[in-house]
Order: sequence, then C-alpha cells, then structure tokens
Amino acid sequence: MKKLLLVIFISVTSLSCTEKKIKMQAYMSPSCGCCKKWVSHLEKNGFEVESIFRENMRMIKSKYNIAQDQISCHTGVVGSYFIEGHVPASDIKKLLDENPDIAGLTVPGMPAGQNVPGMETVDTNAKYNVLSVRKDGSTSIWNIYN
Repeated sequence: MKKLLLVIFISVTSLSCTEKKIKMQAYMSPSCGCCKKWVSHLEKNGFEVESIFRENMRMIKSKYNIAQDQISCHTGVVGSYFIEGHVPASDIKKLLDENPDIAGLTVPGMPAGQNVPGMETVDTNAKYNVLSVRKDGSTSIWNIYN
C-alpha cells in the first residue's frame, strides 16, 4: 500500500511540475545562424518552435503588415501575434500573459550583445528596445534593455 501511494504521489508531482510548452512558428532563412540561435533560446525557455524556412521573407512580413522600419531577419507567430526579430522569451511570455490588443512585438534591425538572444556576438550588452506594434502600425516601447 505504501508503495502504491508513493508511486501515485511521484506521478502527480511530476505531472504538476511539467510546464506546458508554448507553441509558435518561426519563419527564417535556411542560412541564417542567428535565427537558429534565437529559436534555441526560445526552446530553452519553454517554447515548442516549428521552424519554417523561406528564401523570401517579404511575403511573411507583408502578411503581418510589418513596416520596413520594424523588420529584422526572422518572424515568429504565436497565437494572434507576430514576433519580429530578436525578442527575448520573457517579453513573449509577458505578451501572452497580458494579452493586449496589439499586432505584435519587434526588435528592429539586428542589435548585437550578450543580452540579445541569438545575437551574442560581442562581449558587452546592447542598448535596444522591444517595441509593441499596434494594429494601426504605430509603436510604443514594450521593454528597454541596456
């Protein structure tokens, strides 16, 4: 009887400790190394990412109405949101928790620094902003990194 209770306790405990993965898609060029590193960052932080390789990224950026001044190398899609560029997993989780009425998040361009997931190519932190993009295309600061 004690063994049975122990087995049940261990089973219930391990089930409750298992975090449900957040599913998303990531559109990227097959030759882009920083995109693959960003996907690895997401996977290490509880995401299940389907990588979709495209030679021409303009179509996916156009589909989500991502303005030229907001683009980066890859585009993620999670729920109804787009995630453009090297947005940290913590910002995506905050987005999903708060569920604001916006189109998505972006880190325009390709800032390099130890605090930019997938772009850890220099030894210092980058100063950059994660922007929220409203459905009308306007932006505001979602998070500031220094």
